[in-house]
Amino acid sequence: MTAPTAASSPADAATYDLTPLISPYLDLHMMFPLLEYIDSLISAKVISYSSSDVAQARLSLLKPTHMVDYAMDIYREVHGEEAEIPAEMEDQKREVFRELEELREGQIKMDELFRNDELRANLVQSNQWNVKFITSEPGFEITPETIVTYYKFAKFNYDCGDYQQGRDMLENYISLFASPPKPQKEGEDDEEDDGLAGASSKTSAEDEKTGNPNMYYLTSIDTNLLQVLWGKLSCEILVEDWEEASIALVAVKTAIESLASSHKLTSLEALHQRTWLLHWSLFVFWNDASGKGLESMVELFTSEKYLQAVTTHAPHLLRYLTAAVLLCKRRAAKKAGSNSNAEGRRLLRDLVKVMQQCEYSDPIVEFVDKLSVKFDFEAAQSQLERCETVLSSDFFLCKQTELFMEEARVFVFENYCRIHHKIDLKNLGEKLAMDRDRAERWIVDLIRNAMLDAKIDSEEGCVVMGAGTVSVYEQVMEKTRDLTARSGGLAANLRGYLNDVKRAKSNRERKAREAMESGEY
Repeated sequence: MTAPTAASSPADAATYDLTPLISPYLDLHMMFPLLEYIDSLISAKVISYSSSDVAQARLSLLKPTHMVDYAMDIYREVHGEEAEIPAEMEDQKREVFRELEELREGQIKMDELFRNDELRANLVQSNQWNVKFITSEPGFEITPETIVTYYKFAKFNYDCGDYQQGRDMLENYISLFASPPKPQKEGEDDEEDDGLAGASSKTSAEDEKTGNPNMYYLTSIDTNLLQVLWGKLSCEILVEDWEEASIALVAVKTAIESLASSHKLTSLEALHQRTWLLHWSLFVFWNDASGKGLESMVELFTSEKYLQAVTTHAPHLLRYLTAAVLLCKRRAAKKAGSNSNAEGRRLLRDLVKVMQQCEYSDPIVEFVDKLSVKFDFEAAQSQLERCETVLSSDFFLCKQTELFMEEARVFVFENYCRIHHKIDLKNLGEKLAMDRDRAERWIVDLIRNAMLDAKIDSEEGCVVMGAGTVSVYEQVMEKTRDLTARSGGLAANLRGYLNDVKRAKSNRERKAREAMESGEY
């Protein structure tokens, strides 16, 4: 990522920096890209932090890891090139190399097995690629301890900063607990009719053994495997393979919900896990090149269980949810229908509800609040000017600065047009933080591309809005959108009432029986 140029006071950027709030929910290794970005902001004089303080923070983060050479370089950066490396660092380096050799030797049989592609393929095909079989086969010379050592070696490589090697080893480890669908052999489709029944029953039996496709086909999940999935997700993020990171993100989410539903995680533990996942997901969603990442982010953040995590543990994530809604609002509306804004309005309504539950504010959140809730265009304009500072100094949002400002201006224009029939271009330009000529060109393009019912009167220097009408389709959608939820609520209330009546009747009958038995009747 490239640092922005200094466009505003460095104090403003430091005020809105979320790094201290986000860092407790990230793996140590994920902090290094964030600190590198802060260094670039310092070099561009955008943020009022000290380079030496950032270097010292980086050194503290490196201490628990095995990246000793990197730590030594940072130590010299903090204390000077001629500074003598502390003895504890030299001792740690020797210990790292000693442990490296010990783990490598302890897992060598596992490594040889994973590298034997032909043998592995045969074992997979015969349903013998699993921990139980490979530890019971004498010829493999593999024990349960060997498998544990292999996993420790994968984590050790990760702690050394070799994320690619760690990822590959974790993939191998996960495969021992997975049961993917078997590839169909050539000629299976040409079986005789009298053999179809047997083939069908065989296929059904195999399908029953197939693991969860949303969780790397794992057949079961426990807290230990959940940690492995977290490690896989971390590796994918740090090697910046965003497509695989999206798959890993779904796997971790599926595992958390599976463990929570089976009570292997307490409600509080599940809440903590979801909070961590929301923070890690920022890397994935804001780097999704497909364009669907932000829509997936809005869907995840506003789902009931994850919304609870936002409102109770991490209200600062409201910044990213607000930015995502503004960036994908028009795209969601287009998907719903070429002339429909109902989906966009629904996203905004849901966002406003979340904002009311979160005790957090910054220029991005305030901009939406002033515009959508209070209809205070002057205050919204003031916040929009600050938004650029916040965006350009945020590690996750910096790439979206220009697009966000464009969508924010469209948002201002849409809201302004809803309450005005005739709009002065000069005044509108001021509200969009643009001069009159630039505002006119921008509005012309917007009217053309968005097919708005409006025209520009160049002589009077104003925009004249048409009499916008809401289509019957939109009206029906608005009226019936919550019908299912309301019907479900009514049904639940009715069931509750009937249960209460049944309990009351049962209590009366029980008391009558007790009275008869005691001779009161």
